[in-house]
Amino acid sequence: MAEKKSPASGWPIAKGDFHSGDANSPVAVVTMGSHLDEQGICDGGAALCGSCKTENLGLEKVIANIISNPNIRFMLCCGTEVKGHLSGQTMVALHKGGVKDGRVVGAEGAIPFIENLNDAAIKRFQEQIEVVNIMESEDVGAIKAKINELKARDPGAFAGEPMIVEVKEAAGGEEATGEVQPLSGEVALIHARMKIIERMVTDIGYRDKFAAGVYGGKIEGLMIGLIVSFAIIGFMLAG
Repeated sequence: MAEKKSPASGWPIAKGDFHSGDANSPVAVVTMGSHLDEQGICDGGAALCGSCKTENLGLEKVIANIISNPNIRFMLCCGTEVKGHLSGQTMVALHKGGVKDGRVVGAEGAIPFIENLNDAAIKRFQEQIEVVNIMESEDVGAIKAKINELKARDPGAFAGEPMIVEVKEAAGGEEATGEVQPLSGEVALIHARMKIIERMVTDIGYRDKFAAGVYGGKIEGLMIGLIVSFAIIGFMLAG
């Protein structure tokens, strides 16, 4: 029998739109934008099952609950993709490429910016979990069959102890239940554009400062050159 460990006290530690099952199961099921029979899927052998509608806070909650339970070794991604957010694609991209400058590498969602997970938490997620992607499938029977298939491959608990990260709720955007506010896809796109513009403005500011420094240096060098030239001419005339 595969070796098991106790998950973090109070697991699942991040509250959201999901159900919990057998904490010793190696499989967490993420239904992305779909609402399926989550409790039935947990009864079918999953440790955790629920949706993930946003590519930032929602994703962070899923990962926080996974790495706080070393027994979970597979993340089964299913259900329909979330328009605008693309939380499924972002989850797969995070597992593959991690994060650079706060943004999920290779993510195509509107605002795939990670704030609550540090490098250690992301690395732990990548090492602990194998992602199994059957996105767009809402067939509960097929999902349960895949759970049983993965349970048969259970490698046992991850070597590390439960890792606990605090996922702070953002002001607006996603409620404690994990539900997305109406028009959040459109709002997300606006926020993404605002972040991009903000970074562009910052870059322009740095470039302006650099250009001003270069220009100032050229003027200063020109003035010094003129003064030295006049001094030399003065000495020559005096001689």
